[in-house]
Amino acid sequence: MDPLTLLLIGAAAMAALVVALFFLRFWRQTRDSLFLWFAIAFATDAATRLLEGLTPLSDNREAFVYVPRLITFAFIILAIVQKNRPSQRR
Repeated sequence: MDPLTLLLIGAAAMAALVVALFFLRFWRQTRDSLFLWFAIAFATDAATRLLEGLTPLSDNREAFVYVPRLITFAFIILAIVQKNRPSQRR
């Protein structure tokens, strides 16, 4: 990979980690599980991007980078579904 690509991957990883830390702070203040799931999703995205930048990928393994990103979006969908479910407490 060229240096510009590595720089952009690193910047995206840093941005995802910062967003995860913000959501973690919001979760600590409110204890709302939506913020916790979003923090987990963005931390997973940051780790994925960091590994993508650190490990060289061949063309036949490049598709496996998208599996953790799929898991990241599954965490976000799970958080939204869980938040919109009707509460059992009355």
